Amino acid sequence: MKILVTGGVGYIGSHTVVELQNAGHEVLIVDNLSNSNIEVVNQIEKISGIKPLVEIFDLEDLLLTRDFFTRHHGIEGIIHFAAFKAVGESVEHPLKYYRNNLVSLINILACMKEFNVPNLVFSSSCTVYGQPEILPVTEDAPVQKAMSPYGNTKQISEEIILDTVHTGGIKAIALRYFNPIGAHESALIGELPLGVPNNLMPFITQTAIGIRKELSVFGNDYNTPDGTAIRDYIHVVDLAKAHVVAVERMVNQRSKSDFEMFNVGTGNGFSVLEVIHSFERTTGMKLNYKIVGRRAGDVEKVYADTKFANEELGWKAEKSLDEMTLSAWNWEKALNNKSNL
Repeated sequence: MKILVTGGVGYIGSHTVVELQNAGHEVLIVDNLSNSNIEVVNQIEKISGIKPLVEIFDLEDLLLTRDFFTRHHGIEGIIHFAAFKAVGESVEHPLKYYRNNLVSLINILACMKEFNVPNLVFSSSCTVYGQPEILPVTEDAPVQKAMSPYGNTKQISEEIILDTVHTGGIKAIALRYFNPIGAHESALIGELPLGVPNNLMPFITQTAIGIRKELSVFGNDYNTPDGTAIRDYIHVVDLAKAHVVAVERMVNQRSKSDFEMFNVGTGNGFSVLEVIHSFERTTGMKLNYKIVGRRAGDVEKVYADTKFANEELGWKAEKSLDEMTLSAWNWEKALNNKSNL
């Protein structure tokens, strides 16, 4: 199949491109490089032996987006990652998030309708659940008021997709994923935030290798066993494989409805301190961290009920937390060329 991956140079996108290529699919990438590095494309080629076609432009620009679709025919599915994703930044710059995340999606959907591209896998998020009343959270859980503009863009995006699907001609799957961490086993691709990381794992690895002075743990007064926030961490390669399964499900006409939603996680909740301890255990490194106040927009605890995805998609996360933290460290070492550590 010919699959378009938007944001395919980014963290989750690049791992998904590799898994798509491993499954025998032809991949096209569109990325504006706002939070990624073009060198990743060469790394993808080193892993898979195939250099994907990449075009660099912003999907907020409808003319450029239409031009892309006029030149590339026969696209059977789109996996749409391209979006800003930092909860804290979205609280500070809400308009930046609404403009980028919603306009790019609207342009993609408009071109899918115009150029008869039938299948969309949407990169959604567990943030649509807000702070769930019942854990683990299932796909039937009520969508709570979003805790951040980022989370709200995911809620609104799902509504936009649903309304568009109702007009016919498009099927969609929203993968509501939890917290992807880790890196490819080759250590050729991984999480590469530009500037100061917003996510826990790259902040851990950058602190361990000496780029950051110390790691801030946001809050230790939550209603959790050790007081720190709990998340469902999933290895990025497991997550990437879920996207391949999802797009193949639609192309092979196996969808049960025109818009399906699946939780993509491990089903296990780990606290921030448990992630830190896993990292210290697997790497032998001692982390310099301190407890600071809570961060705006963060929920207390959330982890997935993955039964629906496991049974219906035939997909299951396989890698452990220790595998996740160790792979992230191997990537950081490769990135900094400090293999003696």
